[in-house]
Amino acid sequence: MRETLDFLLHDWLRVTALLDRPRFADHSDETFAQVLDTCERIAREKFAPFNRLADTEEPRFDGAQVHLPQATHDAMAAFVESGMLAAAQDYDWGGMQLPCVIQMAAKSFFSKASVAMGGYAMLTSGNANLLMAHGTPLQREVFARNEFAGRWFGTMCLSEPQAGSSLSDVATRAVPDGAGFEADPLGPRYRLRGNKMWISGGEHELTENIIHLVLAKIPGPDGKTIPGTRGISLFIVPKKLVDEHGQLTGERNDVALAGLNHKLGYRGTTNTLLNFGEGRFPVRGGSGEGLDGHGAGAIGYLVGQPGEGLRCMFHMMNEARIGVGLGAVMLGYAGYEASLDYAKQRPQGRPITGNGKDPTQPQRPIIEHADVKRMLLAQKAYVQGGLALELYCARLVDEQDTGGATAAAEAGLLLEMLTPIAKSWPSEWCLEANSLAIQVLGGYGYTRDFPVEQYWRDNRLNMIHEGTHGIQALDLLGRKVVMQGGAGVKLLAGRINATIERAGQVAGLAEPAQALAAALQRLGAATKAAWATGVPEEALANATPYLQAFGHVVLAWIWLDVALAAQAAGEAALTAGLRSAMGYFFDYELPKIDAWLGVVASRNAVCRTMQEEWF
Repeated sequence: MRETLDFLLHDWLRVTALLDRPRFADHSDETFAQVLDTCERIAREKFAPFNRLADTEEPRFDGAQVHLPQATHDAMAAFVESGMLAAAQDYDWGGMQLPCVIQMAAKSFFSKASVAMGGYAMLTSGNANLLMAHGTPLQREVFARNEFAGRWFGTMCLSEPQAGSSLSDVATRAVPDGAGFEADPLGPRYRLRGNKMWISGGEHELTENIIHLVLAKIPGPDGKTIPGTRGISLFIVPKKLVDEHGQLTGERNDVALAGLNHKLGYRGTTNTLLNFGEGRFPVRGGSGEGLDGHGAGAIGYLVGQPGEGLRCMFHMMNEARIGVGLGAVMLGYAGYEASLDYAKQRPQGRPITGNGKDPTQPQRPIIEHADVKRMLLAQKAYVQGGLALELYCARLVDEQDTGGATAAAEAGLLLEMLTPIAKSWPSEWCLEANSLAIQVLGGYGYTRDFPVEQYWRDNRLNMIHEGTHGIQALDLLGRKVVMQGGAGVKLLAGRINATIERAGQVAGLAEPAQALAAALQRLGAATKAAWATGVPEEALANATPYLQAFGHVVLAWIWLDVALAAQAAGEAALTAGLRSAMGYFFDYELPKIDAWLGVVASRNAVCRTMQEEWF
């Protein structure tokens, strides 16, 4: 993997050009390589050997605390010591001022080695980054700084038992904590009551504190909340209360673990149901007046303005979605490498000659069979294409943060367009890669003697969390393609057409360039047809097939662009392999879009009009 990663970073994305920017001037190719080397080593030594242990020795709650394997404690301590929690932050915040693209590349090693063990770090970084963007100076100093240092870890608390993806139905309530609630130095202080479900990292003993970011609604003077998402606010709710100097007060906040969720995969990350303000850990606040006049409720500090919680939270959600996509890629990559290694060693079957199979000949490694090569090529196309996509999105983050005004604005718009794809496409197709890895191993792949079954189980979560597949589809077709009068689609199409034009002048790439041009045209026509009646219910009924087609067009573009870099790099096993994977994607995958776009363009009504009793 490392050779491919280095090629994508240097030959394709030209990350060395970032060194000319003031923020990254202290770095060099050597420091980038050292970061990758260090993370690769830590992942190899502290994460990978214990991935199976984290799966089989699930988190356990004894009624007082959650127990995790010692290996998880050791792995997270090593991660914290590496400085990667704050890698992209300013020096003043304990960071390295690394480009986002290098930080993401470095974190890929941990996702590949044990995605579940590394989940705590991803959540913590996203939590702290949100506070850096929307918190007050003191909230950043007290909470974000301690998270970047690894002293505390963080979570995001959105879903509720009765409201998974439907955030407008959030029922957790927050009321001012008595008179003078606005005077708390950590922010306006509220009391929260409610239940949050599916909270990853919601309870553990890895760090001395856990900082929850919680969505809740503030009732008006009449005691009623504003319907829909406009009434949602965001709060910092620490597991243990702290003072304005970042020191623990010794008092536990009223946040209680109601239970652990036992999952198909991703078992190394605790997943919890949390109760806020149920009275298990009653705490006193300002005047002692809370929801019932007796100080009831978990103490939380408002982030931003009332009613802006969802806007703030999506700062973390969008970052998390790229992280989820990268995690899906690396699970697919781990399965690909495992099945490739197996296929090289497993003898079975004999070559077919003009006279059929000769049983007197020795068996051949299964990698010599065309159908096994097909399955390996599909995995390669999915995982290496997915890795390129995630790194490209990370490179857009760097452009948005450090580029000129025009380049930064375009990068931000492209990120808006590509985030649903960066999350959803690897979640679907790198899961398929894991399925193919099991198939390559045959019966052995279905057993726990080999790791590929765990990779599949771990990866199955990625189509669900941080916004389900269907939610991403609705976001893409319902919002992203129509925002700003279609400006994002036009910009993306312009980038794709630029690659098509370049590839059209290169021997061996003109034909796939033409195929991509035709696919882009069909995608545009289907987009217009979907919205032809202007009725959202008709347009969005087939949003998921649209997402699949859109994703495949984007990945075809990514592959064609990578192939251009591979062509320029000259002949080698690496570049030949990349070009072959590109060829596979165009011949086997890109033609699938016609079936998907067909139901989109016709606004096919079968799913929309199906009646419950007909099932």
